Amino acid sequence: MNVILILCDTLRRDHCGPYNQGRPLNEAGSKQQPGWIVPTPNMDKLAKKGTLFTNCYTGSTPCIPARRDIYTGCYDFLRRGWGPLEDDDPDLPGQLSPRPTLPIQRYGEGDHVSFLVTDHLCLWTNGAGNYHMNYTGFEFIRGNQEDPWTTAAVPFEVPEIDRTNKMERYFRNKHFFGSDEKDTCAARVFTHAAQWLERNHKHKDFFLHIDSYDPHEPWDPPEDILKTFDPKGYSVAGWTGHPPYAPWRNNMNDEQFNSYRARYAAKVVLTDRWLGKFIDTLDRLNLWKNSVVIFTSDHGTFNGDHERMGKLQTHEFGGKSHVPLLICHPNFGQGQQRNQIIQLVDIYATVLSLMGKPVPEKRHGCTLVPVLQDEKTKTRDYAIMGQFGYSISITDGRWTLHVAPRVQTPLYWYSHYLSRFFDIELGPYKNGRRRVLGIDPPLGRDYRTTWLTDRYEDPGEIVNLAARHPEKVLLMRKALKKKLVECEAPPELLKRFGLTHI
Repeated sequence: MNVILILCDTLRRDHCGPYNQGRPLNEAGSKQQPGWIVPTPNMDKLAKKGTLFTNCYTGSTPCIPARRDIYTGCYDFLRRGWGPLEDDDPDLPGQLSPRPTLPIQRYGEGDHVSFLVTDHLCLWTNGAGNYHMNYTGFEFIRGNQEDPWTTAAVPFEVPEIDRTNKMERYFRNKHFFGSDEKDTCAARVFTHAAQWLERNHKHKDFFLHIDSYDPHEPWDPPEDILKTFDPKGYSVAGWTGHPPYAPWRNNMNDEQFNSYRARYAAKVVLTDRWLGKFIDTLDRLNLWKNSVVIFTSDHGTFNGDHERMGKLQTHEFGGKSHVPLLICHPNFGQGQQRNQIIQLVDIYATVLSLMGKPVPEKRHGCTLVPVLQDEKTKTRDYAIMGQFGYSISITDGRWTLHVAPRVQTPLYWYSHYLSRFFDIELGPYKNGRRRVLGIDPPLGRDYRTTWLTDRYEDPGEIVNLAARHPEKVLLMRKALKKKLVECEAPPELLKRFGLTHI
């Protein structure tokens, strides 16, 4: 069985047609969303061909921690933050293509050709950097975000504010790779993936991983798509490619706020459009008969939720943690829905089992193949989510508890690698870990409040019910303790979240 994994960065679940069912965003989820309808006909095609998972959650956030969850089948945030694969990680491509430097003709029984197509700069630089190494082959689509790609002293268009930050590189790069829609990074990623299929679809049981940075910032979609949401297009004073991750009223006016949200919605439409070009190739090559397609995202983003824009900042509320997941299998679940609690760590075991590989011991995820085969198959009672050093969230699909850390308790970074992306001060490496000496922004960045929500009644998680339902808070805290113990989380985390004596 071929497996194709498509990961779109920062894709909000409520912006996906299979989840909003063509309804305006403020009716499909949080009432704090705009009243736009965001068409995604190609995601809708995947839903008709496959199984829609309604209760899929990220585990570790943001981008690279979520990918290590997928690459290893274990929650990254319990032990460390943003960083590369560890030397002893049984990473997914390494399990499928254990000898990537061999000539393909010498691959033995059970070895699979694997390929990565991505424009995600962080996979090969920015303090992570080694996520591509064990694939049989890989293609980097250059020029996205702050990719240090072009340096020519030429004039180019760039929003004024972006001239003085990392986005300057992006707009410099954009000058060279073109301004037509076919030159956008989303178009180039899916076009190259389609070309790889044309040349490689005769390999037996290949693994193709498409990691699209879109619809992540920078939000600069073609203006014709943008104007379907905001008629002003780019005629908005002070627009930038990257919103500040902060309460929006502190950083922009109403016109700019509307522009950011419109540009995000247009980026989703752009991504879906070029996803469709890739789906057309699957159709033409008749690959649906022997291929499984997995479509998901690493996390969402705040888009007005809790008066915020961008990721990070606060608890793992649903706009960030509740993610889309579609799996198209040739034999099971077409056009069906599954409501089990699913997490991104499950992708690891799912891909391995689909490709006939054993799943290493002590993984936090489970294979979803039995769930595709039988809607009554059980997965887990709870999902947990978090960002290293900050709060931890737990949900049963309806009730969600966000638990604030006790900042005076110790925190350790379990890796010999240093933190190179976020500003985290670490002590010397000793006994398999480093003491966290300082973390910036300071602990408690809107994480100080323990927060309980009923997502059935309050999809946007706006109202904190913790004071009204202390018995539910206690139940969820007990469940969190049990989950952390099952995952062999570092023991100091129980103390850090006040769980030791529960």
